[in-house]
Amino acid sequence: MPLPALLLLLGAITSEVIGTTALKYSDGFSKLVPSLIVIVGYGLAFYLLALSLKQIPLGNAYAIWSGVGTAATAAIGVWLWQESLSPLRIVGIVLIIVGVVVLNLAQEAL
Repeated sequence: MPLPALLLLLGAITSEVIGTTALKYSDGFSKLVPSLIVIVGYGLAFYLLALSLKQIPLGNAYAIWSGVGTAATAAIGVWLWQESLSPLRIVGIVLIIVGVVVLNLAQEAL
């Protein structure tokens, strides 16, 4: 995976995680600043994801974007809002990460 595309994808993941975190703070879009952060975060995330797709296959990019974003968002939920982290949730997150790895390995094997 070319480094510039990987950096764009990392930016897309970061923007999406920031947007999702702000979504919690927006209190159902009733608070202006967090709501604006949601809109900018998701807009930037999709823009950067689209740019990364010029060099990364769609399946791989989306798997990485959604998988890493899901794991990071779950970790933020545990850290900021003391959401539970049961063994079953840990298994789910690990399976997401394993799925991302397998998809990338499958693409490289082609």
